[in-house]
Amino acid sequence: MKDLQVGLRGEESVTVTAQNTAKMMGSGLLDVFATPALVALFEGAALNALEPFEVSSVGVALDIQHLAATPLGMQVRAVAELVEIERRRLVFRVQAYDEVELIGEGRHERFLIDDALFLTKVKAKRSLRGKP
Repeated sequence: MKDLQVGLRGEESVTVTAQNTAKMMGSGLLDVFATPALVALFEGAALNALEPFEVSSVGVALDIQHLAATPLGMQVRAVAELVEIERRRLVFRVQAYDEVELIGEGRHERFLIDDALFLTKVKAKRSLRGKP
C-alpha cells in the first residue's frame, strides 16, 4: 500500500453491444450505452490502476454524471486517476469517452481490504438472516 501514490491511473475499454445497452440492462428503452455499464467501466478502470500493487479493494461510493449517449458499435474508454489517499480510503476521478466526446465523469471511492477478514464478516452475515 505504501507504493500507492496520487496520480496513479488505470483504463478500461468496451465496445457498445446489445448486452450493455440501456434497453438490455433495464435502465432505459433505447439501444445506447447503459449507465450501469458506465459504472462497471469506471470500477474496472480503478481496479486496473490498482492491479500492479496486488491489493484488494471494494467500491463504496460513486458520484457520476452520464453526459452523452453512445450508439451501438462505438468504443467507450474510461480513465480513473487516484486523486486522494486517506489510510485505506482511495478516491478516483473518473472520466469516460466514446470515439467523439466525453460521455461521463465523476468520483469513485474504494476501500482497501484484507480478503480473509472481509470474507469472514460476509459469511457471518448468514447467521443473522431473518433477524432485525
